[in-house]
Amino acid sequence: MLVRKVPVFVPASPWGLRLPQKFLFLLFLSGLVTLCFGALFLLPNSSRLKRLFLAHRTQQPGLEVVAEVAGHPLAREQESPPNPAPAVPAPGEGDASSQASTRRRKVWLRRTHPTGTREMATVARSSGSTALRPQEGGIPFSFDFNAFRSRLRHPVLGTRADESKEPQSLVRAQREKIKEMMQFAWQSYKLYAMGKNELRPLTKDGYEGNMFGGLSGATIIDSLDTLYLMELQEEFQEAKAWVEENFHLNVSGEASLFEVNIRYIGGLLSAFYLTGEEVFRIKAIKLGEKLLPAFNTPTGIPKGVVNFKSGSNRSWGWAMAGSSSILAEFGSLHLEFLHLTELSGNQVFAEKVRNIRKVLRKINKPFGLYPNFLSPVSGNWMQHHVSVGGLGDSFYEYLIKSWLMSAKTDVEAKDMYYEALEAIETYLLNVSPGGLTYIAEWRGGILDHKMGHLACFSGGMIALGAEDAKEEKRAHYRELAAQITKTCHESYARSDTKLGPEAFWFNSGREAVATQLSESYYILRPEVVESYMYLWRQTHDPIYREWGWEVVMALEKYCRTEAGFSGIQDVYSSIPNHDNKQQTFFLAETLKSSCMHAKSCSLEKSLLWWCHVQQRRGKLVRTFWPQQVRVSGPRPLRVALYRSLPRSPPPRLCRSGSLWTLKGME
Repeated sequence: MLVRKVPVFVPASPWGLRLPQKFLFLLFLSGLVTLCFGALFLLPNSSRLKRLFLAHRTQQPGLEVVAEVAGHPLAREQESPPNPAPAVPAPGEGDASSQASTRRRKVWLRRTHPTGTREMATVARSSGSTALRPQEGGIPFSFDFNAFRSRLRHPVLGTRADESKEPQSLVRAQREKIKEMMQFAWQSYKLYAMGKNELRPLTKDGYEGNMFGGLSGATIIDSLDTLYLMELQEEFQEAKAWVEENFHLNVSGEASLFEVNIRYIGGLLSAFYLTGEEVFRIKAIKLGEKLLPAFNTPTGIPKGVVNFKSGSNRSWGWAMAGSSSILAEFGSLHLEFLHLTELSGNQVFAEKVRNIRKVLRKINKPFGLYPNFLSPVSGNWMQHHVSVGGLGDSFYEYLIKSWLMSAKTDVEAKDMYYEALEAIETYLLNVSPGGLTYIAEWRGGILDHKMGHLACFSGGMIALGAEDAKEEKRAHYRELAAQITKTCHESYARSDTKLGPEAFWFNSGREAVATQLSESYYILRPEVVESYMYLWRQTHDPIYREWGWEVVMALEKYCRTEAGFSGIQDVYSSIPNHDNKQQTFFLAETLKSSCMHAKSCSLEKSLLWWCHVQQRRGKLVRTFWPQQVRVSGPRPLRVALYRSLPRSPPPRLCRSGSLWTLKGME
């Protein structure tokens, strides 16, 4: 009995651990596993982690990729940049500008570490410049709005005085085909989804989504200017009537600041400037006021989501665990918000976006690059992921277009754009072994050699900004724009459907193709045809019209359904599997940009283009000036952009009193 009362020693586990100890051990182990998976998530795509252990197949001798010590300023200054490769001409070409570019690349390759901070480099570059720089507190926005509005508002729909007298031609037939596609897309939406945000053509119903906070009619408002410019008068009046009678703002959901701004406010502003109809102006201002609570943060950097009912805001849960605002979102408000101030007289809109500029000018930028995630609380970058595609794209676009919109007085926007473009060219630009120029993504010093479809807008953007670059770089930027656009065309040409994937890679001997099914879809995006439009307007090279028409034919063959147009899930399958969504930007941007290739540039009609981009990725507010026009205001506002005109010889704008005439075009 005595023996039975003595406890017998039994080990707690094969390792001598008791239950509480095992619990603590497992807790520690689970935390370690979570940390490892989190690190993998923040690093480049898992298929590319081998770059951490194996040398890159195209790595240049003497170059090292050094991981950044997050948050340490000295580490940022000494961080070794990724392997850049400036754009080169197509094989067989070798002009002076390309030779200079090659020399610059060789000089850079001799460096292993940056020689100083980006700020020092910027000072050195600008030391010889005589241009006035913005003051520390930002520059005032000098803008003759009345003159600007008088250029944009036009009482007559369309561009042609008498279409019946226009000679039959291939271009006219193409234009009419695109117009028919727009009519079909609109009529399908009207029949099955009128008032809903988007059409689902396979199920023949409407879709509201959760991005717009209860707002409806996104397709209607986003399509207003396209309907107007294509002279679809009956359809435009239907859309206008719906806005007047059914577009209500007393909604109470959570909305994306970015999406509401570019689709709704951009669409309403476009329609107002084209028609002068007050309903569009009033709705735009009231909707803009509902977005203002998004800016209630310690830094003034808006959060991505605003609650229309409570006035609260929050960041997207996927954006660094809900702690970050997105560069492309808070950086794509400037154009619309300045116009809201001009139309309303309320300075708060302009103050909000000027403050964003102020924060971005002051914050340290790694090698002059703008990462995609910024804390609206601390004003610090949250992760050094840089992309000219998704999460970053339209920030850069809005800079150059803010410069143009201001009649070329917004020097701050101009400086930010060209400084950012130089950093992108230095650290992100690459040329594949097959000679394709692309803009890679940058993650804390490591390059992902891929390019997203969203990044394909950059060809048009660089072409648009080439005219105002330093004289010695203009030809280089035009060539760079052409090379990037060619690469994006290759991503289309190498698919079975002749439509481009969401993202395409340059690795393992494969170039400009998607490497996994999750990146092989096409959702009717406009970026590639938009770049074709810009390059066609600038160069009049017929290849861009040909490429644009190829896209139109592919859309007709693979994306047209019985009840509208739909994206497809795999561009590498000739048997389309539709995603059942007709995106608003298909009508607002893709078809509009496609139509611009087929517009006549006849000087006999005495028409000049002036294109002002009012909305992201090519939503255009435009009017057409006679060859001789009586105007007032600063000369840059008169000249603006006349990119539809031939460049050989370049036209000259001559003045006689208040009459300005283009010479050299006879």
